Amino acid sequence: MAAPRRTSRDIRSESRLDVLHAVLVAGETTRNEITATTGLSPSTVATVVGELITEGIVIETKLTIGRVGRPTATLTMNAARGRVVGIDVAETYVRADMFDAALNEVASVEEPRDEHVLDPATVVEGIGNALDKVLEQGGATRADILGVGVALPGLVQGSSGVSVVVPHWNWHRVELEHLRERVGLPLIIDNPLKVIATAELWLGRGRYCSSMVTINLGTGVGAGIVLEGHVLRGATNSAGEWGHSLLVLDGRLCRCGRHGCVEAYIGAAGIQQTLREIEPLHPLADLTMQRDFISSMAEAAERPDADSAVQQTIERTAYYLGSALADLVAVINPELVTLTGWTTWALGEHLLPATRARLIEQAPGRSADDLRLEVSTVRGNSVATGVATIALERFLTDVGLLTTRLPNAL
Repeated sequence: MAAPRRTSRDIRSESRLDVLHAVLVAGETTRNEITATTGLSPSTVATVVGELITEGIVIETKLTIGRVGRPTATLTMNAARGRVVGIDVAETYVRADMFDAALNEVASVEEPRDEHVLDPATVVEGIGNALDKVLEQGGATRADILGVGVALPGLVQGSSGVSVVVPHWNWHRVELEHLRERVGLPLIIDNPLKVIATAELWLGRGRYCSSMVTINLGTGVGAGIVLEGHVLRGATNSAGEWGHSLLVLDGRLCRCGRHGCVEAYIGAAGIQQTLREIEPLHPLADLTMQRDFISSMAEAAERPDADSAVQQTIERTAYYLGSALADLVAVINPELVTLTGWTTWALGEHLLPATRARLIEQAPGRSADDLRLEVSTVRGNSVATGVATIALERFLTDVGLLTTRLPNAL
């Protein structure tokens, strides 16, 4: 099938997105600086800026008067235009972050959830409660909200209605009409891997390259993939499930039911299993809460008195991670790989050097010659941030500024 033909409307939409990114990254900028940053013509920048000002997305904050010519207007995102909310639904928590229209975080609520309670009604109510609390904390009403994004750990499909497949939760094609009703606001849902890639594109290192992979390390692991500036979704929105690709033939049992998956070695439970193999009676080996285990590993790694078993576990995890990334790099050949997620924030500085060395050693041919492997600069919860960004894109589409192909809107 031939690629969809880009229309003049699509080109205008891409120009608006380029200008938005330039203003967002700079914080404060001018039309001339946007022209230099984006490569767009001065007339295109002037037209796009005018459209964004008309819609209240961008504002002029001050005029600088030079010796010659017209005064220069400084531009910035209009933070007061409204609020967007991103909600990250994970195995062990529900987190809601509220942002202004300049994507500055203004409120955050995180509620623990029982990972053994899997029925959809309970999860939906947890989402609704987190939304109510973040609105209260941020002093906002529903009238202030431009949109809400929810990231659910599973496959989001739209060809036959909106549904979610979450194998680990035993959800199968669950209809989400009650989620729309509970939220009561413009709503999009998406897969966490797609939203972390979006966060990296808008707010992280992805602003400076056209091909990249963002690796999420936590309970599960996966890859948000960007090719030629676009998030790779695949035919059914399931692209990026790298955590369930094969690392060890006939290896450890993964929670997906297969043996030898990447996740079984570098997911939080997999790292704990490695520690058990190295030292079965280690005091951290039987911690029941995954985040407690990872944070305890980080504390042990930072102590001056070295814990040999912890060091060996980190080294072996880096060996697994670098090996798995080498295969991904061979297929995708990105300019950049970034690591994100709560395991990364805890252990990233300990994992990164050995992971990078193993990746370079194992990457075939010259696929890693110019590759950069770094910790993501998107702080906070990149899932909540990314899905809030998509909610903002949805709003911009609704007012006619973008023609972005968005995920499922409810």
